[in-house]
Amino acid sequence: MKKIWLTGLVLAAGLAFAGAASAQIKLGVAGPITGANASFGAQLTNGVAQAAEDINKAGGILGQKIEVEQGDDVSDPKQGVSVANKFVGDGVKFVIGHFNSGVTIPASEVYADNGILEITPSATNPKITERGLWDIFRTCGRDDQQGKLWADLALGELKDKKIAIVHDKTTYGQGLADAARTAMNAGGKKEVLYEGVNTGEKDYSAIVSKIKASGAEYLMWGGLHTEGGLIIRQMRDQGMKTIVISGDGITDNEFASIGGPGVEGTFMSFGPDPRNNASAKEIVAAFRAKGFEPEAYTLYSYAGVQIIKQAAEKANSLDPKKIAEVMHSGITFKTVIGDIAYDKKGDRTSVDFVWYVWQKGDDGKITYKQRT
Repeated sequence: MKKIWLTGLVLAAGLAFAGAASAQIKLGVAGPITGANASFGAQLTNGVAQAAEDINKAGGILGQKIEVEQGDDVSDPKQGVSVANKFVGDGVKFVIGHFNSGVTIPASEVYADNGILEITPSATNPKITERGLWDIFRTCGRDDQQGKLWADLALGELKDKKIAIVHDKTTYGQGLADAARTAMNAGGKKEVLYEGVNTGEKDYSAIVSKIKASGAEYLMWGGLHTEGGLIIRQMRDQGMKTIVISGDGITDNEFASIGGPGVEGTFMSFGPDPRNNASAKEIVAAFRAKGFEPEAYTLYSYAGVQIIKQAAEKANSLDPKKIAEVMHSGITFKTVIGDIAYDKKGDRTSVDFVWYVWQKGDDGKITYKQRT
């Protein structure tokens, strides 16, 4: 019920922006608002809605107010392209999204062809910024950076442990798993199992049996929280103690709800928690006052809107291509997730991935805490 209420709250906020007579800048937010990954969609939409509200209260961007339009891609590439085309028809000029790498890649081509600037807060596949498009940026890091962190763990602390690798066959999941595998293999360590599974299934007993037979003490999971949680639950049902290593695709407390007590001990790579930034204190409080915990990509989405505002003011223009030129120039933007500067590709010039561990808190709930 809570998630449904929050999603409805965001929709109401979007309608309020759309109805504002003074709204002149059309900004789209796109992600899985419904479906298995709706909790991540809520992070994106709430982040953008709050940023637009705060910026509008302060006078907007170059004196013009932001109008927010939502697009539900249900984590599906074809639906993502449909959302992109609708944004084009509606006159949207800026987009925060999409969530999935496999959706972001085709959607970004539609945006590039139609003069729309896009900032993804979460899509980490390297191909996103390796295609030479003028319009695509991200506030997150890349899978090759994250994969190296995994490999460093495997080659260091876990050098004597058996490691299996399983991915969900998606652009994100397999991309991350392959990045970790390549770096790990280059360091001289070979996985005991490498397999892909299909998303959306409920029974993962076949892959669980393979992991068990491999003798893996650790499992690198390239995928999202739903399938990852189910695999952990089903491993524990078979009496397995295999510890999971995963990435930013499980950064939602729903992971613990799906996986159950067996998620304790799971390693997760993600950026330093922006909720701890002094500059984000008031904004985090504003989210919590509305009953929404701004975890994971919420503040990454908020930061995307901040960057558009600052770049527009630097360019003294609301032309997306002129704003993109400013963003590519290497200047530093002040955001709730820290200072951000971009290279010519649209990648951040500096990114830190750190380790978290899922563990039980003082309140008895299992969540992720940065590893010390």
